[in-house]
Amino acid sequence: MDVAQLKETYAGKKVFLTGHTGFKGSWMLQWLHSLGAEVRGYALPPKTDKDLYHLINGDALCHSEIADITDAAKIKAGILEFRPDFIFHLAAQPLVKLSYEIPSETFAVNAMGTAYVLDAVRQLDQPCVVVLITTDKVYENKEWIYPYRETDRLGGYDPYSASKACAEVVIHSYTQSFFNPKDYAQHQKAIASTRAGNVIGGGDWSADRIVPDIVRALQAGKPVVVRNPAAVRPWQHVLEPLGGYLLLGARLAKEPLRYMGAWNFGPLADDNKQVEDVVRTALQVWGNGSYEKPQLANQPHEAGLLKLDISKALAQLGWTPKYSAQAAIEQTIQWYKTFTEGAQDMAAFTKSQIDAYLSEA
Repeated sequence: MDVAQLKETYAGKKVFLTGHTGFKGSWMLQWLHSLGAEVRGYALPPKTDKDLYHLINGDALCHSEIADITDAAKIKAGILEFRPDFIFHLAAQPLVKLSYEIPSETFAVNAMGTAYVLDAVRQLDQPCVVVLITTDKVYENKEWIYPYRETDRLGGYDPYSASKACAEVVIHSYTQSFFNPKDYAQHQKAIASTRAGNVIGGGDWSADRIVPDIVRALQAGKPVVVRNPAAVRPWQHVLEPLGGYLLLGARLAKEPLRYMGAWNFGPLADDNKQVEDVVRTALQVWGNGSYEKPQLANQPHEAGLLKLDISKALAQLGWTPKYSAQAAIEQTIQWYKTFTEGAQDMAAFTKSQIDAYLSEA
């Protein structure tokens, strides 16, 4: 990844970032600010005082609008007033288990929220690069050993996965209907979607995610409960896909017709780990702790095997993961350990992890 190219692309540019108060959004906000971008955030408020957004003093890094992505009029007004050069749409209901509890809300946020963003872009009378973040779970998961390519069939068993697959259909429809590449000279909107999953990193406190669950158990001195130990996931540090989004945005700004479309971001093909491996590594980095594998009945369905084919990003975008799954886990747990020990400024520590990642790049 060419750090100088990213600074050249984003310095002084207006970037509209939805979901800026969330886990991935806060890391993205910190990175964009360090690149010299003028950021306007649009999201619901952070849930707790220990959320990463507060730890990095997010309000000082952007103009923050606290609002709902399903408020079509408000998101439209925000985008049209700001007149962004780039839009990164990260706002979402991101949890599989919660989607079983609030299915219709999940569809509203993930599918209609995406439509509202694109509807605002449709009325924006200037060039704009739009990168819309979905998930690796948009694919119809057949539990096979083959990694999924961008051209594979979309689907979704649970409401979360299905809602994100719906978002991809929305993106495709708007692209064909209003932002068709053959008409780019008229509309000047470069649209792409990105699919990444099982992103880990410091500052995620969501319920029913393995790393936050591990950390909460360790902080409380309790055994880590591993509910699906054999599940294989494409674990990647949060900076990997975010770097991909930023690089894709830069490419779209220069060669929109070449880079529009869908993109997978994940680890290398042979670098997937089971949930139990993640737990073991976490305990090693933390320095103590234990785990247990109880037999849990009546659990909602979750995919057991899911891998992404990142050949397109490797060959066409020039993006490649810098951290192994092992390194991603270690970096993540070190962030939480540092936070728990309370001796360091977490804004500075978070930035140091970005700088360390860029030095690898």
